[in-house]
Amino acid sequence: MKVAVEVPASSANLGVGFDALAMALELRLRVEVETLPGRISELQVAGEGAGRLGLNDANRFVAGLRRGLEELEAADAGTAWRIEMENEIPLGRGLGSSAAAVVAGLLCAEGLAGRQLGRERLLGLAVEIEGHPDNVAAALLGGFVVVTAGPADGEWRVLRLDPPADLYAVAFIPERELPTSRMRAALPESVPRADAVHNLGRAAMLVGAIARGDLTLLAAMCDDRLHEPYRARLYPEFPALEQAALDAGALGAALSGAGSTVIALCRTSDAPPVAEAMEAAARRLGLRGLARSLVPRAAGGRLV
Repeated sequence: MKVAVEVPASSANLGVGFDALAMALELRLRVEVETLPGRISELQVAGEGAGRLGLNDANRFVAGLRRGLEELEAADAGTAWRIEMENEIPLGRGLGSSAAAVVAGLLCAEGLAGRQLGRERLLGLAVEIEGHPDNVAAALLGGFVVVTAGPADGEWRVLRLDPPADLYAVAFIPERELPTSRMRAALPESVPRADAVHNLGRAAMLVGAIARGDLTLLAAMCDDRLHEPYRARLYPEFPALEQAALDAGALGAALSGAGSTVIALCRTSDAPPVAEAMEAAARRLGLRGLARSLVPRAAGGRLV
């Protein structure tokens, strides 16, 4: 039996939407799985992660596949597989590579088992494995998502919106990796009430910008007070990269997830100068990397 899936990258937080907002991006993880006789599995990885990913649960795809088959009680789907991964999503750069891998594993489990977990259960399992509901929801559903915990333990509620037609994303992706655990450890346990109120209004405005398709309101994503000021202490180049994007015509800019990618949202026509400005700023700072212009992706993870 053989199945193949495709899952997008994602950018979480989008500045002021800390741990609640995310958007899928047109960078893809494609995985093909074939069941094998016996108990010895094979893994081939092309692209990002080649030579780094193994056949163990540290590979989030493998973790998702095993957990999904266990949940579906699909022992007949095999204990050995030939796994071929083609990955465009950089690892450790704040573009949801782990979330995409977990979702891909769970979707492959559904395909091998011949039945579905259901979207709510799949989302819950993915969050249980990966830990970031914003990235997971964007990877699974595509588009722009708002995520919040439901009243029941392990329950997640998601509002999904289509990204506006003229919206483009420019991602400056440094060669430097920034572990999420390290960047989260830099955050304080509590923040002043004024900072929470500041972010609340701007996050609501950002959701309104996407819902109405009013790109002029995307400036609301800037000026976060809950996480970016603290993370900038570990990533001092970030403010200059953000300002370079804004000066070149970006409507808003922010850390992508915990970094190191910096994402700028702009109109399609402004993407080239924004990309050039971010790369020029990085060269001045001695930060090696590449700017990529990416279309926000409406489609989420799917069997192909």
